[in-house]
Amino acid sequence: MNTPFDVLLIGHIDKSHVVIKGQAQTIVGGAVQFGGMVLRAMGLKVGIITRLAQNDLWLLEDLKMAGAYIFPIFADETTAIENVIPDPNSDQRKCFRRGFAGTFRPEDLPRVRARVYYLGTIITDEIDFPFLQAVAERGPVALDAQGCLRKLVGDELVTDGWDWADEALPLVQFLKVDDKEAKALTGEDGYKALEILGQKGPQEVVLTHRDGVFVWAKGEIFEAPFKPKSLAGRTGRGDTCFSAYLGRRLLGDSPKEATRFAAALTTLKLERPGPFRSSLDEVYRLLEDLYS
Repeated sequence: MNTPFDVLLIGHIDKSHVVIKGQAQTIVGGAVQFGGMVLRAMGLKVGIITRLAQNDLWLLEDLKMAGAYIFPIFADETTAIENVIPDPNSDQRKCFRRGFAGTFRPEDLPRVRARVYYLGTIITDEIDFPFLQAVAERGPVALDAQGCLRKLVGDELVTDGWDWADEALPLVQFLKVDDKEAKALTGEDGYKALEILGQKGPQEVVLTHRDGVFVWAKGEIFEAPFKPKSLAGRTGRGDTCFSAYLGRRLLGDSPKEATRFAAALTTLKLERPGPFRSSLDEVYRLLEDLYS
C-alpha cells in the first residue's frame, strides 16, 4: 500500500486499568486510541502502527470500525498501565506498568507515506533516538513526549527528565507536553516553558493543563479554556486535545483557530468516558457559544 495517509499514528495501544476511589475498570487507552478516534471523526485518513500481543487485537476494534488502517506489530505482551486516581476531580494520579509491548524499531515502519508522522508515546522506552531519526527521515514529526519523560521506579511510571531531548527536539515539528512534563523539561511553567521548548527546535508546541491549552507557534502564543460540565472523561484529555489541534492544522486552520477548536472538542470529550464520540456539529456549536 503506497496511498498517502494524512496521519500515520505510531504508538502502543494500552490495555489500561483505571482505579478511581478504589473502583477499577479496564479501558482501551493511549494516544493511538484517543487520538486516532479524533482524527477519524475529523475525516482524516489515518494509519495506525502499534505493537501488541496477537490475542489482544480486539483492542483495535474501535479504530477499525472508525475506518483507520491498522499495521499491527505482534509482541509477547500488550502494554498495560494501571492509573490510580484518588480524586476524579483532580489531576493527581499514580501510574504503574503492568505490561510492555517493546520498543519500536525502524523495521516496524511500513512502506507508506503520510503528511505527518505522529508518535504518541505513553510508556518508558517505547521509542528511542534511532527510531525517531528513522521516522523523521520520512517526513514531518508530531510527538507526544509523555513516554519519553517517564522513568520506571520499581513498577511506577514517574515523570522525570528526558536524556536525549536536545537531540530529539530539532527533529520534531509539532510537540505536545502537559504542564508537569513542561516543568520537567524546562524548569519553568506556562508561557516561559513554551518559549524555551520552542527555541529547542519544534515549530509548534502544545501544552495542556487542567483548565485548558496553550500553544506556541513560531513565536506567538495562543490559549483556550476547557469548559466541561464534569470530568467523567478525564482519561485521554491530552491525546484528544493534541490530535484535534494537529488535525485542524492539517485541514488548514491557523494556530489560533486550531487551538480554539481543540479546546472545544476536548471540553466535550471530558464530559464522557472513552474516546471522543460526539458530533463535529456539537463542537462547532460550542465554539459559537464561546467566541461569537
